[in-house]
Amino acid sequence: MEITVRHNPSFAAARVTLEPNETVRTESGAMMATSGGVQIQASAQGGVMKSLKRAALGGESLFVTTYTAPPTGGWVDVAHHLAGDIVVAGVLPEQPMFVTRGSWLANSTGVELDTKWGGFKNLFGGEGGFLIHAAGHGSIILACYGAIDTVNLQPGETITVDSGHVVAYGPTVTSNLRKAAGGMIQSMKSGEGLVFDFTGPGWVMTQSRNPSALEAWIRAIMPGQGGGAGGVLGSFTR
Repeated sequence: MEITVRHNPSFAAARVTLEPNETVRTESGAMMATSGGVQIQASAQGGVMKSLKRAALGGESLFVTTYTAPPTGGWVDVAHHLAGDIVVAGVLPEQPMFVTRGSWLANSTGVELDTKWGGFKNLFGGEGGFLIHAAGHGSIILACYGAIDTVNLQPGETITVDSGHVVAYGPTVTSNLRKAAGGMIQSMKSGEGLVFDFTGPGWVMTQSRNPSALEAWIRAIMPGQGGGAGGVLGSFTR
């Protein structure tokens, strides 16, 4: 499998070039196009209960789409639903990773996804208390809203990240959730909510835009679903 990312940083798309009969798994609805002869099959990956868990708790779709190349090989183009970067990362047995909801785009068949409880400190972080745990051996494609940055932390080094800007992080990183400013009044005045203090060693991947903030802004300017602007929004989201 060979993965090539193009159109970075604003409107990235990834082309997965497959060997004969090789497969790739993607988020449902992520496909842009395929070469001729590629077979498409949607299924509840890992069984119905595991898929329900991933969908309900991890924020991903219930079904995973598997693309299989014909005997002559082929390719699959995938893209995120929001404008931004795409990055390809490697997953090793000793180097799994945690991915926040909405950031997983695709992976090779050697990578297994599961939903892990991130602790109560993640529950109020704006991105849910559950994280996608990617383990195994292979490649994973992550997408984000805006631009991706990766910060490598030395032992004991700390970085503070807004909860809605986290994409993924390594298993050796520890995290602590707190209010960005002391007390409710200060938080309201500053316009900041909750932030994570990540402490190394390890790495943290962030996105320059916050999908939850985009959703809140759309809801604020398009209230209601009965008609007018709200009705228009509803027609696009159904």
